[in-house]
Amino acid sequence: MPAPLHGLRVLDFSELLPGPFLTGCLAELGAEVLKVERPPAGDPVRRMSPGVFGAVNRGKGSVLIDLKRPEGRERALSLVAEHDVLVESFRPGVMARLGLGYADLAAANPRLIYASLSGYGQDGPLAAVPGHDLNYLSVAGMQSISGGGAGVPVADLCGSVYGLAGVLAALVQRGATGRGQFLDVSLTECALHWMNPRLGRFAGAGAETLEAQRRMSLARPGYGAFPCRDGKAISIGALEDHFWGRLATALQLAPYDTASHARMAQRVPETEAINARIAERCAGEDRDGLLERLIAADVPAAPVLAPGELAGFPHFVARGAMQGTETGPLARFPVRLEGMEPPGPAPALDAGAGR
Repeated sequence: MPAPLHGLRVLDFSELLPGPFLTGCLAELGAEVLKVERPPAGDPVRRMSPGVFGAVNRGKGSVLIDLKRPEGRERALSLVAEHDVLVESFRPGVMARLGLGYADLAAANPRLIYASLSGYGQDGPLAAVPGHDLNYLSVAGMQSISGGGAGVPVADLCGSVYGLAGVLAALVQRGATGRGQFLDVSLTECALHWMNPRLGRFAGAGAETLEAQRRMSLARPGYGAFPCRDGKAISIGALEDHFWGRLATALQLAPYDTASHARMAQRVPETEAINARIAERCAGEDRDGLLERLIAADVPAAPVLAPGELAGFPHFVARGAMQGTETGPLARFPVRLEGMEPPGPAPALDAGAGR
């Protein structure tokens, strides 16, 4: 069985993280991805973080092309004619100034799907402003309610996945129309789309102040990560009333285990006190024993794992979720389709075709 995207050819002009993560997903799905890199050293991430480069560029090929030279531009144009998808992540206008914008290329290859990833989109007042993940989350409203970072670049990666969805949807449309199209992927607007459930919740609850919105987002009774006696931590998510009842019984959470706290609306005003009581109970027990007891009681509970624990976590081992690579253990593409195989290593600079 061939891989899902077998035969799809992708030209990857992107650098750093969002674009390469998108094209890395395409490679995992079976596409042939050729990474076009700037001489003399290629993608800056090769030097800045070889581990990141290895993680998001597996299975690709590499070719060095100086796009500022006429012969480089001609070589790039010849490659475009042979590819289905182009992904780039320069600042808006850069590819057009090089003679490689969508308008330049679509005439010669009308089936081309051209995805441009940028911080704020291809137009608008912020289009030319530089930025990083923190900036995009700030503009999208996430930073104000979270009060801190997530430890992973949320806007960069959610933008990559929206870009992936857009490319795949455009391929379906091309099957019907025979035409490619231009995709303007704004990392900020991708993060903004993730805000919709929160915006709906705030509106429905009449939470108009930032303080009220933070309280709704960050502080819920029976919900959080709690340190245990052995220095490990457990996460508990007893939001629904039936889960709360089981948690209250299992941990003996008096005085919060009675009918007067059976409904979420009754518990919310005492969120801080309830979570303090849960923290007290967890602090008196070792994590694994407590986890076993809560799972037996059908309470949503899980261990808080450190990155170094992921590869050996029994559930991930049983499902084959992690795989050994030259970069170390990495997660597989999370949706398995017929014909998928792990990609090969990231390419050496100017190594030619991948896979």
